[in-house]
Amino acid sequence: MSEHSFDLVVVGTGSGLDVANGAVEAGWDVAIVEKGAAGGTCLNRGCIPSKMLIHSADVAETLREADKFGIRSGGFTVDYAAVMRRVREHVDGESRMIDEALRAGTNPRYFVGEGRFVGTKRLQVGTDVLVADRFVLATGARPRIPDIPGLRETGFLTSEEALSCPTLPESLVILGGGFIAAELGHFFGALGTRVTIVQKHDVLLPREDREVSERFTTAFSKKHRVILSAEATHVERYGSRIRVHVRSLAGPEVIEAQDILVAVGLRSNSDTLNLDRTGVRTDKRGLIVVDEFLETSQPGIFSLGDAVGRHNLKHAANHEAQYVYQNLVRPDERMKVDYLAMPRAVFSLPQVAAVGSAEEQLIESGVPYLVGRWSHYDTGMGKAIEDVDGFVKLLVTPGSGKILGCHILGKEASTLIHEVVLAMTLGATANEIAGTIHIHPALSEVVQRAAANLIDPSTPAREHTSPAPS
Repeated sequence: MSEHSFDLVVVGTGSGLDVANGAVEAGWDVAIVEKGAAGGTCLNRGCIPSKMLIHSADVAETLREADKFGIRSGGFTVDYAAVMRRVREHVDGESRMIDEALRAGTNPRYFVGEGRFVGTKRLQVGTDVLVADRFVLATGARPRIPDIPGLRETGFLTSEEALSCPTLPESLVILGGGFIAAELGHFFGALGTRVTIVQKHDVLLPREDREVSERFTTAFSKKHRVILSAEATHVERYGSRIRVHVRSLAGPEVIEAQDILVAVGLRSNSDTLNLDRTGVRTDKRGLIVVDEFLETSQPGIFSLGDAVGRHNLKHAANHEAQYVYQNLVRPDERMKVDYLAMPRAVFSLPQVAAVGSAEEQLIESGVPYLVGRWSHYDTGMGKAIEDVDGFVKLLVTPGSGKILGCHILGKEASTLIHEVVLAMTLGATANEIAGTIHIHPALSEVVQRAAANLIDPSTPAREHTSPAPS
């Protein structure tokens, strides 16, 4: 067993790599540990491969709907192997570049293998023991597997396997109704898989603003079968196929499919670290407990990203990494993490994006608010692209116009939300968004018009909108 001392040990090469590189630039001697592919979850089995695959699905949907725009495409075929090959070549190439760069360097020093604590600040990786006063735990999360009789014996896909699935399933049952289920359901469904979603809640995307969740569920259900308020009670294999026994409000039924995909949430990888040896506390869900500076219960040990689980988003982890770096390298100038305008998006069809509070949260907290709504279709570009589902919903403080939240469903939601994110970050008001010149007929006008049409939520629906310039 070899022992090595460092100023800092970082576990995880996702957003943890940002902290490691920053500490090296500050003159520290740093070690970085990775048990999987270099680059972390986002690059290898998360947002990068999934969004590349989803773009192929979006292209397929565009071709499928071309007739409504007067374009006769004559149909199309899906070269599924080419779709997957494009993604894997990019992802594997990027991961390989990171791996090679880390192996070629001397600081940070790269250790490949699973790290487990053998003392308060002693981490064993294979035959090496890494010792430091400071650690950063950026170990991410993995899919959570529910305890359903027969599931493990039958076999199943998670988001990790689905993103490298060798063949396109003819049919697929998805357990779960959050963003992973919605995105992968869109991907497989658009390429030709018959998708059935089994969701325990009464809507898809239940963590979104209720109005958005309901309208997304309606739109998504037009393309795929969605069973709400349901649970899988048993799974069994039937020859080459899988049978999922489901209980819902409509009664019991058996769904037969080629594959089953489990997408019911994430579980922190904290349980792989042997944290009992460190004094680092975790909560009942296994998430690492950190304070407002992202420091754990053990001084000198910080954590970020999915291991902490405040926001299971890559940009959130990158954001947290900046604070961890600041609080490690400049301990006399420690900064509390600011999550004020943390946006999120679901890259399904339709897209969903949000920032700030949902309407239900404001009601529950007794916070007064005004609502501004505008439909995509009631703008020039919205009509041009025929987005009949899309809308923007702004939640604003009466009088001051302070933006409390924004929720968007429809085309380009993940891009449109950034105008509101910037406004919230800079303290700009809904009135200032409404008074800002927007290109006509760009789709961004839908945000401007929502900001210009604020009403009291108790106002009858027929009075919610007013004529707008064309």
